[in-house]
Amino acid sequence: MVKGAGHERENSRALYTAEERQRRDESIWTVVQGVLAPVQFLVFLVSLGLVLRALTTGEGAFAADVSIVIKTLVLYTIMITGSIWEKVVFGKWLFAPAFFWEDVFSMLVLALHTIYLVMLLRGIGTTEQRLLVALAGYGAYVINAGQFLWKLRMARLEGNSLRQAVAA
Repeated sequence: MVKGAGHERENSRALYTAEERQRRDESIWTVVQGVLAPVQFLVFLVSLGLVLRALTTGEGAFAADVSIVIKTLVLYTIMITGSIWEKVVFGKWLFAPAFFWEDVFSMLVLALHTIYLVMLLRGIGTTEQRLLVALAGYGAYVINAGQFLWKLRMARLEGNSLRQAVAA
């Protein structure tokens, strides 16, 4: 049995216990995450375009750097608010069983974005090297976003199953 926030899950595949689902549904942090996730994705798309332009044409490196810094700040914001959400819902700041691997991969995303910032602020490496680190961070972000979208889909399917069971 998987335990979360001190409650056993009836189904080891369930993402949430009934209490966790209620806390999730009642938390303002769920709304905050729901707003920040698409904002972060839009910032990512704009930044990706600027980074690819800078890498392919050699132009616009400053704009690319600014966009990566903005993307990184949005990432830090969503990670901080996400850890608050996890604490409210699961009773753990990070690495709750239901989102353990997503959190592990999030740490890689954070590390790559932070390495980029250190390179930028310390003047380490060439512009191309710095942008390639950002691209690696963006690749990891895409995988991590996919993990969370998968969990969102699983949660919706689980919620539909629960509603159907109650209606029956």
